[in-house]
Amino acid sequence: MSATHSSQSDELGSGHAFPLLYNLVYCSRATSLMDDAEVKRILDSAHRRNPAQGITGLLVFGSGIFFQWLEGPRDNVTQLMALLRTDPRHDTIVELTADEEVRERLFPNWDMEFVAAGDIRDVLLDALDDTPDAKSAEALRSMLEELDSGRLSSLGDG
Repeated sequence: MSATHSSQSDELGSGHAFPLLYNLVYCSRATSLMDDAEVKRILDSAHRRNPAQGITGLLVFGSGIFFQWLEGPRDNVTQLMALLRTDPRHDTIVELTADEEVRERLFPNWDMEFVAAGDIRDVLLDALDDTPDAKSAEALRSMLEELDSGRLSSLGDG
């Protein structure tokens, strides 16, 4: 898995506090057969737009299901989610976590990284091991539970 690096920083400068970040996690069904080229178009768009908006995260696609973790300034993440709700490639968007204000990004160097469905468990476990933030850890544990027994179970099928 290769990381797409971003030069984003959440530090406001010396003597300033770190701003609170917002993360939102959702899953949705693809409305049509998604091929590698279409997923690449989605990622290319994210790579162009997300850095300017201060958004980082990851995207997983497998078995016709999108799973995405978005993090960044609340207004920007909320605007992106509103745009995704109108995207004809998505059907039945289900927010799994939202309104989690945290001080550190889980994926600070990924303006939007694609993670193969078979690798999502390892990525979530690594993030859980690395995060000092209790809210992020709680959200990650929730994602792992969903992956094991809930709405995300088909993602592991790749």
